[in-house]
Amino acid sequence: MTDIAKLLGDEADDLLGHICTGFPQERLHLPGADFIDRVMADSDRRPNVLRNMQALFDHGRLAGTGYLSILPVDQGIEHSAGASFAPNPIYFDPANIVELALEGGCNAVASTLGGLASVARRYAHKIPMMLKLNHNETLTYPAVYDQTLFAQVEQAHEMGCVAVGATIYYGSPESRRQIMEVSEAFERAHELGMVTVLWSYLRNPAFKKDGTDYHVASDLTGQAIHMAATIKADIVKQKLPETNGGYRAIGFGHTHDKVYSELTSDHPIDLARYQVANCYMGRAGLINSGGASSGAGDLTQAVRTAVINKRAGGMGLISGRKAFQKPMAEGVELLNAIQDVYLSKDVTIA
Repeated sequence: MTDIAKLLGDEADDLLGHICTGFPQERLHLPGADFIDRVMADSDRRPNVLRNMQALFDHGRLAGTGYLSILPVDQGIEHSAGASFAPNPIYFDPANIVELALEGGCNAVASTLGGLASVARRYAHKIPMMLKLNHNETLTYPAVYDQTLFAQVEQAHEMGCVAVGATIYYGSPESRRQIMEVSEAFERAHELGMVTVLWSYLRNPAFKKDGTDYHVASDLTGQAIHMAATIKADIVKQKLPETNGGYRAIGFGHTHDKVYSELTSDHPIDLARYQVANCYMGRAGLINSGGASSGAGDLTQAVRTAVINKRAGGMGLISGRKAFQKPMAEGVELLNAIQDVYLSKDVTIA
């Protein structure tokens, strides 16, 4: 098992010992082996959705825990195939993406229409698959930042996927169209029995001000998460918050003093707990993203993110580039280290 405290270093006591008071854990719907019976069974989700959610929970090293470790590889479209796969060219072949998820003990693999379709008959019965429905393609010049549908929900169903994913750029000029598109797609996915996962991101140049990037502010990401839950995302993917006070710094929207004085603090677990609270107090599962690969520090950063997510009440981690832009053995080691956080009885809910 990974030595979590050693990897956290000087932050170990602070991250492993912190207690949240703004939203006490007793108020949350926490992940667990009985999550579907205890939480999801209250919803209007169809039996096949519950069955496929259970399939996600039952696969990989985290099977039976109620936590998720997902390998997402859609960066061939989002960032270009060259930028994504040149560091380790074996991943130009989608079969190796799925093999990494299998070897790494993941609950599921998420990828593109073409990537999953090219190997679906080999792997659909071996690991839960999630089709990412929309992408921001990067070949347009000048660059355009807009999520466009690349696939239909029915295609995911026909190839044997248990879930679909999509991205909305909340705050962007195109966000209202994206909200309508994704809301319709998610309703169709639920009709067909599939789980829905939303990459609930912010994108607006005005969200960067005076040297601070409020795209990762707890109050703004929390509202994006709340809207994700509103369009019936079963699982919400969001970046780990790094700051707060986005509404006030930018000078727009609506907020409340208690958000900053009582419900959150500057502590990273409190900031993430506010994200969980906006997931209907955990009725929708919060998974945080692993972020870009930075080299030697990836393992420590991934474990730190997992500790914050778990202690805040989140449901897991979705980590791609940190895993696949390395030799496969190192990618497996990183995925296993993330999973060790959720398996560890020493990492408790704050």
